[in-house]
Amino acid sequence: MGSSFTQHNLYRLGDSTVAEPLINSWAVWSDLIAPAPYSQHLVNYQIKNMSSYLANPEMHVKAYRNPKLIGGPFIGVPVERAKEVEDLLARTVSAQRDNIQFANALTGFYEFLIKEARGQSLEPYYEKLPEELRGYVELNYDYYGHPIVRPIEGLLYQSPYYKQSLQSLRLFAQTSDDARPFFVNTPRLPENDQIDWAMPFRSPRLDEFFDLEFRPKSLDQICENLGLDADRQERLLPLLVEGPARTYQKWEGEGVRVRYFGHACALIEWKGVSILTDPFIGVTPREPGIDRFSYKDLPEKIDFVLITHTHHDHFVPETLLRIRRRVGCLVAPKTTGLFYADTSLKLMAQQLGFSRVVELDAMESIPVPYGEIIAVPFMGEHADLPHGKSGYVVRAGREQILFAADSNCLDRRMYEHLRRSLGPIETVFLGMECVGAPLSWLYGALLSHKLPHAYDQSRRTKGCDAKAALELLEAVGGKRVCIYAMGCEPWLQFAMGLGPAEDSVQIREANKALAAARERGFAVAHRPFGSFELHLGC
Repeated sequence: MGSSFTQHNLYRLGDSTVAEPLINSWAVWSDLIAPAPYSQHLVNYQIKNMSSYLANPEMHVKAYRNPKLIGGPFIGVPVERAKEVEDLLARTVSAQRDNIQFANALTGFYEFLIKEARGQSLEPYYEKLPEELRGYVELNYDYYGHPIVRPIEGLLYQSPYYKQSLQSLRLFAQTSDDARPFFVNTPRLPENDQIDWAMPFRSPRLDEFFDLEFRPKSLDQICENLGLDADRQERLLPLLVEGPARTYQKWEGEGVRVRYFGHACALIEWKGVSILTDPFIGVTPREPGIDRFSYKDLPEKIDFVLITHTHHDHFVPETLLRIRRRVGCLVAPKTTGLFYADTSLKLMAQQLGFSRVVELDAMESIPVPYGEIIAVPFMGEHADLPHGKSGYVVRAGREQILFAADSNCLDRRMYEHLRRSLGPIETVFLGMECVGAPLSWLYGALLSHKLPHAYDQSRRTKGCDAKAALELLEAVGGKRVCIYAMGCEPWLQFAMGLGPAEDSVQIREANKALAAARERGFAVAHRPFGSFELHLGC
C-alpha cells in the first residue's frame, strides 16, 4: 500500500471530508427517502430529465452552466460521459420498474377517484385498486366530499418500493466552498478521487466510520469497515488526518450560549444541556474560506436535535447521518399522514437509523434539565400544501428563545395567542427568505396537473418580509432578533442555488426589519453570517 504510512498509525476523519448520501446515484433529500414521493420524483423528475439530457446533452450542459438557470432541471454531466447517463437510465428503468408502476398507479387511481367519487361510499373502490396499491393505501373523504388516497407509510417502508440496496455514501475531500455541483438535478457519476461506499443508511457501520471524528483508528480498521480493496485504499488517505483523539470543550460559562452554524442551524448550550436546530453543517474546505463552525465544533453528545420541517435545507440526511451516533433524541413535527408528500419525519428518521425519535404537535413539550422544548405553530412557506412543520421555543432557565425557521406571519393573532400561553419570548431566530421559489420548483414532480402560471407564481415557499417580521416580533414580545435561514453561506450553495445578493429583495427586507428593530431599542438585531455567538442571561 506504499511506504508513507504504517499500520501502527492512527487516523481521524479529515475536516474537509464529505460523506454525501446517495440513492441510485442521486443526492439524497427527504422526497427521495419516503417511498411514495420517491416513486413520483423518480418518474416525473429523474427519468424525465435523464431522457431529456440524452436527447440533447449539449443543451443541458450549457443551461446547467448558466448561473441564471442554477437549480433548473438541467443535467450537468459532460457530453463525453453521456453513455454513463444512458446506462444509469437503463439500470433505473430495469431495477425500479415496480416503483415506476407504483407512481403511475397512484396518480392514475387518484385521478380516477376524483372523477368517480361524489360522496357515495368508497368501499366498492377497494376492489378497483390497481395491484400496485393493494394493501398500501386507505381511501377517505375530506369533510367537503373530496376523495383522498392515503398511503400507509409505515407499510410502504416494509415493501419492495423501499430499496435499501440503492443507498450509498460518496466520500470525497471538498476543495473549496463552491466545488460541489447542485444536488437535485445531476446524478453523481464515479470519480477517480472519490470512494463509493454501498451501505444502507441505517447500518451501524456508518456510526463506526463517523466515530473517526473523535477516535482515531488504524488504516486496517477503517478499510475493513469500508470494505475497501487494494485498488481503492490509496483513495482513502487524502480523506484522513493522522493525529490524536479530538476533544470538545463544553460550555461551562454563565447563562446560555447560542452558536450559529449557518442557515437554520444553531447550537444552544446551558448547564450541560445541548440542543441543535435543523442541522445543516458544511465541512471546512481545503482552500481558505469564511470562518465558520463545523463538525469539530459540535459536542460529542447532543441531547436533542430539533427538526422544523422536511425541506431539503432543514432535514439534511448528509448532516443527520454524520451526527447520528451523538444524538440522544431527535424531535420532529407531527404530520397529518393524509397526503403522500406530507411524509412522517419520525418514520423517516427511524429509517435513517435514529433510535429515539419524538413527534410533537403544536404546544406539546419535552422537559429538559433547567428548561423545556415547546413545539409551536409554523405558518406559511409551503406553497399552501399541507405539511408537518413546527417552530420551537427553547426555555433555558429564565430565557425563552423562538426558532421560527421559515415561518411567515400570516396571522398575527396566532403569535399573540402564543405569547399569552407562554409569556414574552424575548429572543427570536427568524427566516426572511421573503421571495421563495414557486410551487412547481420543489413540488412539481408531485403534482398531477400543471397549474396556470399565475397560480404557480403566487404560491411560493417564502417566509416573512419586513412588515410581517416586525408584526411577529411585536406579537411575541421580542427584544432580540437574529435573521437566519437566508441561504447566504457559500458552503450551502450546492443545495440552495445562488444565495441572495446584497441588493436582493430578501436582503433589503431583512435589513429594513433589522433597522426598525434597532430603532425600537432591541438589544440584538443581527443577521448572522459565518461563525457567530449569542450569550443570554449572563
